[in-house]
Amino acid sequence: MAFFIFIAERSLLAFGLLLFLAQLIAHEIGLRFGRRDRAKDRGQPETVGIVVGGMLGLLAFVLALTLSFANTRFNERREGSLMEANAIGTAWLRAKAIGGPQADQIAALLEQYTQIRADFVRKGRGQAAIAELNQRTNALQSEMWGQLAPIVREQPSAISNSLMLALNDLFDASTKERLAFETRLPPQLFWLLIGMTLLSVTCLGYQFGLKEKPSRVLVALLTLMWTAVIVDILDLAASRIGQLRTATTVYEWTLQGFGGTTSIPSPSGTRP
Repeated sequence: MAFFIFIAERSLLAFGLLLFLAQLIAHEIGLRFGRRDRAKDRGQPETVGIVVGGMLGLLAFVLALTLSFANTRFNERREGSLMEANAIGTAWLRAKAIGGPQADQIAALLEQYTQIRADFVRKGRGQAAIAELNQRTNALQSEMWGQLAPIVREQPSAISNSLMLALNDLFDASTKERLAFETRLPPQLFWLLIGMTLLSVTCLGYQFGLKEKPSRVLVALLTLMWTAVIVDILDLAASRIGQLRTATTVYEWTLQGFGGTTSIPSPSGTRP
């Protein structure tokens, strides 16, 4: 698994090409065994055809199942980013509404926090950089909670409690997003998919060898389709490699919202 991830990190195209070549080699091996058994008058093409058909059907099912799993992981990361960005915006608005030195400091820290969370989402597989971003996230959370404590003690009301709940929801959303980025395609499922693919192609070549009717062009097209699906599965399931990455647009929208001004009307009966 680590070898395939290493190749995919550099280029998904290289990973796809390696998998495509492996399938063609497996097909040629099966074809040679099929021709050998045919020359020795061994093997039953009809029986082999039934078995190969069942294997191809099972492979299609596993491909669909794995693709669904990978797509679910991708949606979890995207929905987590949206939830976190909304939680940041809610906490910022409540801090601005409360006002005061501590609340204004919380709002300023939230602006820094948004940029850090956007960097966390767009960062690649550099573990040191990700660990640093997580440390900065935890430090800002602690600082915001420290600024919140005097507000809750001095103003124990529903208003201060609303800010406390907003920050708590924000911290929970960050944890959920971190878990979504850490959840990957299980290695057992990945190797099951690769093993079934290579075995199916080998048995297909064996069937063609028994019938002495090789069709390399059609087999190449079939393996190309399987390769494209497997590459897309890996791209969707992996949070920090490939082209299908979680966008940071929602964080950018939140930062743009911070650039606006909040108009707080004067209490009734007073003049500005």
